[in-house]
Amino acid sequence: MCTVVIDVAPSSDRRARLLAVRDEDPDRPWDDLGEWWPDERPGVIGIRDRRAGGAWLAADPAAGRLAVLLNRADVLDLPADQALSRGSLALDSVAGRSPNAPDRGDLVRRMHGFNLLEVTPEGTRVLSWDGVELRETRVPEGVHMIAHDDLDDPRTARIDAWLPRFAAAAPEDDGWASRWVDVLGESAALSPEDDRAIVRDNHVHGYPTMSLLFCTAEVAPGAVAVQSRVLARPGHWD
Repeated sequence: MCTVVIDVAPSSDRRARLLAVRDEDPDRPWDDLGEWWPDERPGVIGIRDRRAGGAWLAADPAAGRLAVLLNRADVLDLPADQALSRGSLALDSVAGRSPNAPDRGDLVRRMHGFNLLEVTPEGTRVLSWDGVELRETRVPEGVHMIAHDDLDDPRTARIDAWLPRFAAAAPEDDGWASRWVDVLGESAALSPEDDRAIVRDNHVHGYPTMSLLFCTAEVAPGAVAVQSRVLARPGHWD
């Protein structure tokens, strides 16, 4: 139940800025931002899942590409030994191989649901898989949020609660990241079990995941700048 806030500049600028909060099982091993794939993916940086080897967030700065993976509910009944890890999606995306390519349908059908946010020199979009259909949603100019449902979905309590605040804190200057982090800290005044919370403990909602870290990133043609900050305690803003 991760959360991403993204500000897409006018098409003539071809830039995007984002804040991404990662929710995961604290007992699942992972590595903070780094170049974890030097042989097969030189220059790619990301947050690595040690168990499957994939990434939650990945970026290729030289290509001006970034991708973030968010889980989504689906209608699939996939045995655990047959389901493919979704962690390859972000890595493949920054290499220019998106899940909606004609030759990747069989691969996607063996994965549980996801929202994949892709930021590229060609634009920004979300690819959503619910076990039945793989849909593409273009992200228009302006500030938007996405979690486990659709882009800017008011049914997602944290989007309904916080999208206006993030939009108000995103004027065009270099201070956007600190202002968005301040809003994230403001949201943490809520209990991590509150469904409006962005820094979350999802056990009460039936999931073993908690907020572990957040990243800020700025993407432009031929350049990506990413910073990460690990929370001292999962699910808590200290």
